[in-house]
Amino acid sequence: MASSPTRPQPVRNAAATRQGMLIAARRLFARDSYENVGVRDIAREVGVDPALVIRYFGSKEELFREILHSGKASSLLEGVSAQELPARLVSLIVEQEDDCDEANAKLERILIILRSASSSQASAIVHEATDKIIVEPIASLLGAPDARLRACLALMILSGSGIMKRQMLDAKHAGDAADGALKQRLLALFETALAETPPQAG
Repeated sequence: MASSPTRPQPVRNAAATRQGMLIAARRLFARDSYENVGVRDIAREVGVDPALVIRYFGSKEELFREILHSGKASSLLEGVSAQELPARLVSLIVEQEDDCDEANAKLERILIILRSASSSQASAIVHEATDKIIVEPIASLLGAPDARLRACLALMILSGSGIMKRQMLDAKHAGDAADGALKQRLLALFETALAETPPQAG
């Protein structure tokens, strides 16, 4: 007796589901610390079973690691010279785009680092990612002397300003004029932090 033809199985877009999990997790980790974001929270955002998140990534830790290490280490600064660096860092905080998912992804990775830097569970992953995606690329652009120190100062400004921009300077309080003033002040901060020779006190 001939076997009946195999019934076609519905095609699942595994890549899209996996990407949706990454985006949802990235946004949740950018808003709260590693300990306060659970696999169930991520699954709920995407509308899938929590077991599927574990199936795709193995654990919350591995998902967190992939978020921070996704993309090229130089992606934040690609094509930027040392002279253009202060303006580029300002743009990560201030500028908005119609299709802003790429820009948001870059800033959210920085916010994730700040939110979970003190986490006992995630600190090793955070410190490794900080060096890879922010400090080392900036230091390599700056060169000696004190390149890492200057890069770390820039990270401090970038992290703090990114969070305050989202929490305080929303559309209700900021307009074109406020945005322009914010850019100028942030630019001055980054230029000072990245300067080879710090300004002398008057």
